[in-house]
Amino acid sequence: MGPDGAPGPAVPWRKVLWERQPFPDNYVDQRFLEELRRNEGIRQYRYWAVVKEAGFVGQQLSCVAIFITLWLYMEQGLLSPATLLCTSLVCALLGYGLHQVLSSQVESCSEPRTHLADLQSAAIFLSFTFGFSPVLKTLTESVSTDTVYAMSAVMLLAHLLSFPYAEPSPPGSLSLNAALFASVCLASRLPGALHTFAMLSCALLVFALWPCLLQRLRENAPGQFAGVCVGVCVGGVGGLGSQSPGGAVLLALALGSVTLLCPLLLVRLQRHKDNIHGPWDEAEIHEDLSRFLN
Repeated sequence: MGPDGAPGPAVPWRKVLWERQPFPDNYVDQRFLEELRRNEGIRQYRYWAVVKEAGFVGQQLSCVAIFITLWLYMEQGLLSPATLLCTSLVCALLGYGLHQVLSSQVESCSEPRTHLADLQSAAIFLSFTFGFSPVLKTLTESVSTDTVYAMSAVMLLAHLLSFPYAEPSPPGSLSLNAALFASVCLASRLPGALHTFAMLSCALLVFALWPCLLQRLRENAPGQFAGVCVGVCVGGVGGLGSQSPGGAVLLALALGSVTLLCPLLLVRLQRHKDNIHGPWDEAEIHEDLSRFLN
């Protein structure tokens, strides 16, 4: 780039490439910085609005903690599979009813699913899961327990990292598959086939159905959504604390960092953002060129 105001002939400089001019290729005149624009289109964030959105991340982390807590209770014989199945069934029915109520408030152009279709989907999944539970129970018999725990931890971490927090309904295929893979690994270490079936049914409820209901709450009942996220986080910390106080402390610190500290850093660092735009930017073609493709 040449210096502004460089001496040259009396011919005025024009910013064109198709005309030969008596100036160097890198020459610019004093008007070069007049078109400078700073922070064009920058979005300003409010702290509590960011905290509210970060609550979805925190509650998903707590859901993983709740699932691990239930698995620990079943492994230690403190929770029977019948109790877990009955509790999961009641929660599923209540959640399905609430989802139907929230869905009825939203106008949709597509034809809604019928109750019979939902019942058929649930029956097919439960039938196949119950039938394959003995196979899944013995799936990792030849694998060491440490390896199974390591694979489960990696898959649950992959679930959290790949979860579509912006639009979690339905959950992403990678995120859901990672969570179900971890569920199968952990369920295979339980005492019996019924335990495996109960654990996998609970995993479907926590990782597949619950995000859909929570997304409906976020869209149609924002006030209740924040309260539910707080309740899930408290339940996750409390449940994990009954098995591992140290783990509960780590979870609480992680939740505080994700939901309170990270939004604060985002808002504070936003004021230091400095994007510049000007005549040096690449040209953007806004004209519709589809007529040239025919």
